[in-house]
Amino acid sequence: MPRKGHNIYKRKDGRWEGRYIRERDHNGKPIRGYVYAKTYQGVKEKLNQAIVACQTTIPPLSSKDTVLFETISNEWLQAKKSQIKISTHNKYANLLDTYILPIFGKKAVSVLTNDCLEVFCNKLLTEGGVKRSGLSPKTVSDALSVIRSVLRFAAKTGHTVSCDASTIHIKKSTKQMRVLSIHEQKRLCRYLYANPDLCNLGILICLFTGLRVGEICALRWDDISFEEQTIHIHQTMQRVQDKSGGATRTKVVISTPKSACSIRTIPLPDNIFHIIERITCDRTGYFLTCNNQCYVEPRTMQNRFRTALKSSAIPYANYHALRHTFATRCVECGFDIKSLSEILGHASVNITMNLYVHPSLELKKENMNKLSALLTVK
Repeated sequence: MPRKGHNIYKRKDGRWEGRYIRERDHNGKPIRGYVYAKTYQGVKEKLNQAIVACQTTIPPLSSKDTVLFETISNEWLQAKKSQIKISTHNKYANLLDTYILPIFGKKAVSVLTNDCLEVFCNKLLTEGGVKRSGLSPKTVSDALSVIRSVLRFAAKTGHTVSCDASTIHIKKSTKQMRVLSIHEQKRLCRYLYANPDLCNLGILICLFTGLRVGEICALRWDDISFEEQTIHIHQTMQRVQDKSGGATRTKVVISTPKSACSIRTIPLPDNIFHIIERITCDRTGYFLTCNNQCYVEPRTMQNRFRTALKSSAIPYANYHALRHTFATRCVECGFDIKSLSEILGHASVNITMNLYVHPSLELKKENMNKLSALLTVK
């Protein structure tokens, strides 16, 4: 009986047969269900419907191991709490509450299968979200990553696990990163120079150092070395969910950056440093406010950047485009990649090359023309 697809076979009588795990007996042994159709597509649709039906019916718990997914996921999240940032903890909790626990929360970990997890991911991709129009591959991949981590935690803590979801893969589309062209960058610089307040100077610093928006917001005057002409990055600012009072609110948190590699010292270009030197305010507290108590939060900086783009007649770009633009200009100028990687705070050169380096068409043409010498006929 030849096989085609996932647990779908063509029978000798010409029909297609689909198999799935309907439930498990008291020893954890799978009890399979079968669906039939005249075509491959027909049996595939029936198979998916059968698996979804199994998801909505809580299977009998194994007497050997009855721990529920919601129980073990809460234990996993509590164990991770001291190891991750508040924003990451909130992200995991939201993925669990919104997408995962409504489907798998009341099921025993021991009865979950790769089949039902794959159908779950496909359903999120096609029907997930408030508008039922499907979630992005990135969101579904994040949800799957949480499920994998919970299953690994369950196995590590001695519970019976029937699958690890390692064979399920979410195809991600490559998102084109926005990089300002050289002409756009020059127009933006002219606007920032013509409107020299601290927020605009902060945007200029990000454009020429690759700082993240949270890093420039958390930068303090004490982090600037006028003797060595450097800035030391060791904090970041972000607004995160706060569920401590019961109701969901938000609060601003200032903490260490996303990774140890992001703690770094960056040399300032001469022109940027000379502008900073000419600032006459009291050089204390946060750089963007010259105040110990008041700060400018990332959302405000994003709005200021949007205003700068509009005033410079530049199409929309998010704040992170400044970081992409900085990395791209550095490569175009022949910057040493290892140095650039450390300035950006990346763990490896590969991250820098794969995520932030986008050669311009002009640079590609220049490199291609280097081949012209090989075509010279003497």
